[in-house]
Amino acid sequence: MLYRDIKALALLCNIEILTLDLAMSSITIRLPEDLKARVAAAAERGGTTSHRFILDAIAEKADQEERCGDFNDVAEKRYAGIIASGKTISWTKMRSYLESRLAGKAGKRPVARRLAR
Repeated sequence: MLYRDIKALALLCNIEILTLDLAMSSITIRLPEDLKARVAAAAERGGTTSHRFILDAIAEKADQEERCGDFNDVAEKRYAGIIASGKTISWTKMRSYLESRLAGKAGKRPVARRLAR
């Protein structure tokens, strides 16, 4: 069967074809025997190989660190805005507003006020 036939069949069956990049770099990871056994057991339970399990774990950790970095960047920018404007909303008012919204009520949006000094 030709590659285009396989691809057409996959499209009909709604299957995604993953192409391998053979130009991948390699790295050596030394694992303690107990961790290696845990990885192998977890991979088997997940129906995958230890190699795929480790790749997924590294990708998941990289994504987590990127999201954490993005979150911190947003927090820093917002804090800088508070410092520059001197305005903020009290947690009590904001929480009350958010609880109203969650309950499906059209609560009045709180207004930012100057920080008390």
